[in-house]
Amino acid sequence: MSRISVRGFAVASATAVTTVGAVVGVASGAQPGSVANTEATAADATIADIPAGQQAQVETASLVQQADDQSTQADAAALKSAQEEARKAAAQSAQDKKDAAEKQLKAEKEAKEREKLQTQAASRSEDRGSLDIAVKASYTIAETQAMARQMMPADQFQCFSNIVDHESGWNYRATNAGSGAYGLVQALPGSKMASAGADWRTNPATQIKWGLGYMNDRYGSPCGAWSFWQANSWY
Repeated sequence: MSRISVRGFAVASATAVTTVGAVVGVASGAQPGSVANTEATAADATIADIPAGQQAQVETASLVQQADDQSTQADAAALKSAQEEARKAAAQSAQDKKDAAEKQLKAEKEAKEREKLQTQAASRSEDRGSLDIAVKASYTIAETQAMARQMMPADQFQCFSNIVDHESGWNYRATNAGSGAYGLVQALPGSKMASAGADWRTNPATQIKWGLGYMNDRYGSPCGAWSFWQANSWY
Protein backbone atom coordinates (compact mmCIF):
# COMPACT_ATOMS: atom_id res chain seq x y z
CA MET A 1 0.00 0.00 0.00
CA SER A 2 1.45 3.43 -0.96
CA ARG A 3 1.99 6.02 1.71
CA ILE A 4 -0.47 8.87 1.05
CA SER A 5 0.05 12.13 2.95
CA VAL A 6 -2.65 13.00 5.48
CA ARG A 7 -2.11 16.74 4.83
CA GLY A 8 -4.64 16.82 1.99
CA PHE A 9 -7.21 14.95 4.06
CA ALA A 10 -6.57 16.86 7.25
CA VAL A 11 -7.64 20.23 5.77
CA ALA A 12 -11.07 18.80 4.99
CA SER A 13 -12.28 18.75 8.54
CA ALA A 14 -11.02 20.36 11.75
CA THR A 15 -12.60 17.55 13.71
CA ALA A 16 -10.82 14.92 11.65
CA VAL A 17 -7.47 16.69 12.06
CA THR A 18 -7.83 16.81 15.83
CA THR A 19 -8.81 13.14 15.96
CA VAL A 20 -5.91 12.02 13.77
CA GLY A 21 -3.43 14.18 15.66
CA ALA A 22 -4.55 12.77 18.96
CA VAL A 23 -4.12 9.21 17.76
CA VAL A 24 -0.69 9.82 16.29
CA GLY A 25 0.40 11.71 19.41
CA VAL A 26 -0.48 8.84 21.67
CA ALA A 27 1.26 6.39 19.36
CA SER A 28 4.47 8.43 19.37
CA GLY A 29 4.55 8.96 23.12
CA ALA A 30 3.45 12.63 23.16
CA GLN A 31 1.54 13.93 26.11
CA PRO A 32 -2.26 13.66 25.68
CA GLY A 33 -4.00 17.02 25.40
CA SER A 34 -1.12 18.80 23.63
CA VAL A 35 -3.00 20.36 20.70
CA ALA A 36 0.04 21.93 19.06
CA ASN A 37 2.00 18.71 19.14
CA THR A 38 -1.00 16.78 17.94
CA GLU A 39 -1.68 19.06 14.96
CA ALA A 40 2.00 19.23 13.96
CA THR A 41 2.33 15.49 14.11
CA ALA A 42 -0.93 15.01 12.20
CA ALA A 43 0.21 17.32 9.43
CA ASP A 44 3.29 15.17 8.80
CA ALA A 45 1.64 11.81 9.32
CA THR A 46 0.62 9.42 6.58
CA ILE A 47 -2.29 7.05 6.16
CA ALA A 48 0.01 4.15 7.05
CA ASP A 49 0.84 5.80 10.40
CA ILE A 50 -2.84 6.01 11.41
CA PRO A 51 -4.79 3.10 12.85
CA ALA A 52 -7.20 1.52 10.38
CA GLY A 53 -10.30 2.80 12.18
CA GLN A 54 -9.13 6.40 12.05
CA GLN A 55 -8.13 6.12 8.37
CA ALA A 56 -11.79 5.63 7.44
CA GLN A 57 -12.79 8.73 9.43
CA VAL A 58 -10.17 10.90 7.73
CA GLU A 59 -11.04 9.66 4.24
CA THR A 60 -14.77 10.13 4.88
CA ALA A 61 -14.23 13.67 6.20
CA SER A 62 -12.14 14.54 3.15
CA LEU A 63 -14.70 13.16 0.69
CA VAL A 64 -17.55 14.97 2.46
CA GLN A 65 -15.60 18.24 2.33
CA GLN A 66 -14.82 17.76 -1.36
CA ALA A 67 -18.48 17.08 -2.09
CA ASP A 68 -19.47 20.19 -0.10
CA ASP A 69 -16.94 22.29 -2.01
CA GLN A 70 -18.21 21.01 -5.36
CA SER A 71 -21.81 21.62 -4.33
CA THR A 72 -20.95 25.16 -3.20
CA GLN A 73 -19.20 25.88 -6.50
CA ALA A 74 -22.14 24.48 -8.46
CA ASP A 75 -24.59 26.58 -6.44
CA ALA A 76 -22.48 29.69 -6.99
CA ALA A 77 -22.32 29.05 -10.75
CA ALA A 78 -26.08 28.46 -10.91
CA LEU A 79 -26.75 31.64 -8.92
CA LYS A 80 -24.47 33.67 -11.19
CA SER A 81 -26.19 32.28 -14.28
CA ALA A 82 -29.64 33.01 -12.85
CA GLN A 83 -28.60 36.56 -11.96
CA GLU A 84 -27.26 37.14 -15.47
CA GLU A 85 -30.48 35.83 -17.04
CA ALA A 86 -32.53 38.04 -14.73
CA ARG A 87 -30.39 41.05 -15.66
CA LYS A 88 -30.86 40.36 -19.38
CA ALA A 89 -34.62 39.87 -18.94
CA ALA A 90 -34.90 43.12 -16.98
CA ALA A 91 -32.91 45.01 -19.62
CA GLN A 92 -35.08 43.60 -22.44
CA SER A 93 -38.27 44.43 -20.55
CA ALA A 94 -37.08 48.00 -20.01
CA GLN A 95 -36.22 48.35 -23.70
CA ASP A 96 -39.60 46.94 -24.76
CA LYS A 97 -41.38 49.42 -22.50
CA LYS A 98 -39.32 52.28 -23.88
CA ASP A 99 -40.04 51.24 -27.49
CA ALA A 100 -43.76 50.92 -26.75
CA ALA A 101 -43.85 54.35 -25.10
CA GLU A 102 -42.03 55.95 -28.05
CA LYS A 103 -44.36 54.24 -30.50
CA GLN A 104 -47.42 55.42 -28.58
CA LEU A 105 -46.05 58.96 -28.40
CA LYS A 106 -45.38 58.97 -32.14
CA ALA A 107 -48.90 57.68 -32.89
CA GLU A 108 -50.46 60.35 -30.67
CA LYS A 109 -48.36 63.06 -32.31
CA GLU A 110 -49.36 61.89 -35.79
CA ALA A 111 -53.03 61.74 -34.78
CA LYS A 112 -52.90 65.29 -33.44
CA GLU A 113 -51.21 66.47 -36.61
CA ARG A 114 -53.87 64.81 -38.78
CA GLU A 115 -56.61 66.36 -36.68
CA LYS A 116 -54.98 69.76 -37.01
CA LEU A 117 -54.70 69.42 -40.79
CA GLN A 118 -58.31 68.26 -41.07
CA THR A 119 -59.50 71.20 -39.00
CA GLN A 120 -57.52 73.64 -41.11
CA ALA A 121 -58.69 72.04 -44.33
CA ALA A 122 -62.31 72.09 -43.21
CA SER A 123 -61.98 75.74 -42.27
CA ARG A 124 -60.48 76.61 -45.65
CA SER A 125 -63.13 74.55 -47.41
CA GLU A 126 -65.89 76.34 -45.55
CA ASP A 127 -64.40 79.73 -46.33
CA ARG A 128 -63.90 78.96 -50.01
CA GLY A 129 -67.22 77.17 -50.26
CA SER A 130 -68.97 80.37 -49.30
CA LEU A 131 -67.43 82.29 -52.21
CA ASP A 132 -69.95 83.99 -54.43
CA ILE A 133 -69.69 82.00 -57.65
CA ALA A 134 -72.02 82.96 -60.45
CA VAL A 135 -74.59 80.32 -61.32
CA LYS A 136 -74.74 79.46 -65.01
CA ALA A 137 -76.59 77.01 -67.20
CA SER A 138 -73.35 75.24 -68.07
CA TYR A 139 -69.64 75.45 -67.25
CA THR A 140 -66.50 74.74 -69.22
CA ILE A 141 -63.69 72.61 -67.84
CA ALA A 142 -61.56 75.73 -67.40
CA GLU A 143 -64.32 77.45 -65.42
CA THR A 144 -64.84 74.36 -63.26
CA GLN A 145 -61.11 74.09 -62.55
CA ALA A 146 -60.99 77.79 -61.68
CA MET A 147 -63.73 77.19 -59.11
CA ALA A 148 -61.74 74.33 -57.60
CA ARG A 149 -58.61 76.48 -57.34
CA GLN A 150 -60.56 79.09 -55.40
CA MET A 151 -62.08 76.56 -53.03
CA MET A 152 -58.97 74.73 -51.77
CA PRO A 153 -55.36 75.36 -50.70
CA ALA A 154 -53.02 75.80 -53.67
CA ASP A 155 -50.88 72.84 -52.60
CA GLN A 156 -53.92 70.52 -52.70
CA PHE A 157 -55.34 71.43 -56.09
CA GLN A 158 -53.12 69.13 -58.16
CA CYS A 159 -54.03 66.11 -56.05
CA PHE A 160 -57.72 66.98 -56.31
CA SER A 161 -57.33 67.48 -60.04
CA ASN A 162 -55.61 64.10 -60.47
CA ILE A 163 -58.56 62.34 -58.87
CA VAL A 164 -61.14 64.25 -60.89
CA ASP A 165 -59.19 63.55 -64.08
CA HIS A 166 -59.50 59.82 -63.45
CA GLU A 167 -63.05 59.85 -62.09
CA SER A 168 -64.88 62.15 -64.51
CA GLY A 169 -62.44 64.02 -66.76
CA TRP A 170 -63.80 67.23 -65.16
CA ASN A 171 -67.30 66.55 -66.48
CA TYR A 172 -69.63 67.63 -63.70
CA ARG A 173 -72.51 65.74 -65.36
CA ALA A 174 -70.57 62.46 -65.72
CA THR A 175 -72.66 59.40 -64.81
CA ASN A 176 -71.44 55.86 -64.30
CA ALA A 177 -73.98 53.66 -66.03
CA GLY A 178 -73.04 50.63 -63.97
CA SER A 179 -72.91 52.01 -60.44
CA GLY A 180 -74.83 55.26 -60.71
CA ALA A 181 -71.90 57.34 -59.40
CA TYR A 182 -72.29 60.96 -60.44
CA GLY A 183 -70.42 64.20 -60.94
CA LEU A 184 -66.84 65.42 -60.84
CA VAL A 185 -65.80 63.19 -57.95
CA GLN A 186 -68.23 60.36 -58.81
CA ALA A 187 -70.17 60.39 -55.56
CA LEU A 188 -72.02 57.12 -54.98
CA PRO A 189 -74.88 57.65 -54.89
CA GLY A 190 -74.80 61.12 -56.37
CA SER A 191 -77.53 62.25 -53.97
CA LYS A 192 -74.92 62.31 -51.18
CA MET A 193 -73.85 65.68 -52.57
CA ALA A 194 -77.18 67.15 -51.56
CA SER A 195 -75.60 67.79 -48.15
CA ALA A 196 -73.50 70.47 -49.88
CA GLY A 197 -76.36 71.99 -51.85
CA ALA A 198 -79.65 71.20 -53.54
CA ASP A 199 -78.14 72.06 -56.94
CA TRP A 200 -75.62 69.21 -56.78
CA ARG A 201 -76.68 67.87 -60.20
CA THR A 202 -75.89 71.06 -62.11
CA ASN A 203 -73.45 73.13 -60.07
CA PRO A 204 -69.76 72.17 -60.15
CA ALA A 205 -69.06 74.36 -57.12
CA THR A 206 -71.47 72.28 -55.03
CA GLN A 207 -69.83 69.07 -56.22
CA ILE A 208 -66.34 70.43 -55.49
CA LYS A 209 -67.41 71.53 -52.01
CA TRP A 210 -68.81 68.09 -51.24
CA GLY A 211 -65.83 66.25 -52.76
CA LEU A 212 -63.33 68.38 -50.86
CA GLY A 213 -65.15 67.76 -47.59
CA TYR A 214 -65.23 64.02 -48.27
CA MET A 215 -61.48 63.89 -48.98
CA ASN A 216 -60.64 65.94 -45.90
CA ASP A 217 -62.85 63.87 -43.61
CA ARG A 218 -61.72 60.47 -44.85
CA TYR A 219 -58.11 61.02 -45.88
CA GLY A 220 -57.08 64.27 -44.22
CA SER A 221 -56.69 66.14 -47.51
CA PRO A 222 -57.01 65.74 -51.29
CA CYS A 223 -53.35 64.65 -51.40
CA GLY A 224 -54.11 61.98 -48.80
CA ALA A 225 -57.00 60.81 -50.98
CA TRP A 226 -54.78 60.81 -54.07
CA SER A 227 -52.16 58.65 -52.33
CA PHE A 228 -54.88 56.13 -51.49
CA TRP A 229 -56.26 56.28 -55.02
CA GLN A 230 -52.85 55.52 -56.50
CA ALA A 231 -52.55 52.40 -54.35
CA ASN A 232 -56.11 51.15 -54.89
CA SER A 233 -57.52 52.85 -58.04
CA TRP A 234 -60.46 54.10 -55.98
CA TYR A 235 -60.96 56.30 -52.95
